[in-house]
Amino acid sequence: MPRDAAYLLVAYVPVTHTNCVLDAVFAAGAGVIGDYEACAFVSRGIGQFRPRRDALPVIGQVGQLERVDEDRIEVVVPAPVAQAVVAAVRAAHPYEEPVWHLLAPAGIGE
Repeated sequence: MPRDAAYLLVAYVPVTHTNCVLDAVFAAGAGVIGDYEACAFVSRGIGQFRPRRDALPVIGQVGQLERVDEDRIEVVVPAPVAQAVVAAVRAAHPYEEPVWHLLAPAGIGE
């Protein structure tokens, strides 16, 4: 991927921690579009999970299905800072196993 290329980071975060995770990814270099910074799209939904036997859940109990109000955050991530941004998500996110995706742009005209 060219050095000036960018990814799209998508992460699912409990609403109580959305601003914390966004602040962390912005500090790591995500969310810059032209002359604008701290750019993000946030949409609300419900996440669900059932912690398995060896889990150490921050929310919920082992073996019980849990539903949590979560935000889906989307930010642009320049390729040179992608690893730092993913590390920032992991450090700021409250879950033992945060869910995130780093998506590469599709080729146009290919």
